[in-house]
Amino acid sequence: MSLQININGRLLGKDTKPFVIAEMSGNHNQSLDRALEIVQAAARSGAHALKLQTYTADTMTVQGALTISDPNSLWYGRELYDLYKEAYTPWEWHKPIFELATKLGLVCFSSPFDETAVDFLEELNVPFYKIASFENTHHPLLKKVARTGKPVIMSTGVSSIADIVESVQVLRENGCKELVLLKCTSSYPSTPENTNLYTIPVLQEIFPDCLIGLSDHTMGVGAAVAAVALGARVVEKHFTLSRAEGGVDSAFSLEPSELKMLVEETERAFLSLGGVQLNVQEAEKKSLLFKRSIYVVENIEEGEVFTEKNIRVIRPGDGMHPKYYEGLVGTHTKEAYKKGTPLKL
Repeated sequence: MSLQININGRLLGKDTKPFVIAEMSGNHNQSLDRALEIVQAAARSGAHALKLQTYTADTMTVQGALTISDPNSLWYGRELYDLYKEAYTPWEWHKPIFELATKLGLVCFSSPFDETAVDFLEELNVPFYKIASFENTHHPLLKKVARTGKPVIMSTGVSSIADIVESVQVLRENGCKELVLLKCTSSYPSTPENTNLYTIPVLQEIFPDCLIGLSDHTMGVGAAVAAVALGARVVEKHFTLSRAEGGVDSAFSLEPSELKMLVEETERAFLSLGGVQLNVQEAEKKSLLFKRSIYVVENIEEGEVFTEKNIRVIRPGDGMHPKYYEGLVGTHTKEAYKKGTPLKL
């Protein structure tokens, strides 16, 4: 029996359609109305789940700890504390967001960033948990989440394989039975060149009892579609109403039409995998008629010679196989043929 993981009543596995998660992050721009609009847009676009982040600036860092100095960063010059204060989702918003998402058929869950966030999310009866890449070596948090007994999705960015093995062990030893690992490149945005999707089947070999997916920070949907072809069955992408309206993560977030395309194209990629087909399949049999075969293209009298002028390899395919053509040319006919007649063995 193939591996299956139950995500809020939906079974995910190698043979199931991709599970697409829309990540709201801080793209609500500190507006609950906008946050609820994002929920509605995600549902209309066909996403299967909506993900929040549960933290406060004070549970993440302290004022004065770090100012981002990388000139290539989207957040260059910003103090980390102020950035989190702008990006966080107020905890009192979680309940109305969860309620609307559920009403619209979305599974709503969150990434907790410390143990108090887990306690809070348990009060909301969150169906499963996401561990962010930057928290995947936070063993106290991993233990707290695992002990809830709920499924866990963990991103694997900024980690060595030794880190991931150790973190998986911590989760397993503390009660996590259902685990999804997401290949992730933690740069914002990521480039196709540093996405390294060939890691996906390798992760599946190393962790055969986990489902593998992709947390994707590239622009567009190409990487996600390719990931599905390589075995990913969970795809997470940041989502916004409009990149032009700004927001801490808007630069690498999908807009509604793009999210809809992501859902459709990852499903098409999955369906196109099918099985191994080495013969003419049932769906093709009617099309056999449009292959080529050997036809008489000029009237031929009995005893005449077959020549390149009076027989040709043409469509349709209801005559003799083209492999016999060269052997026929130069031989004598045993009967008369009319133009347009397929030759038969």
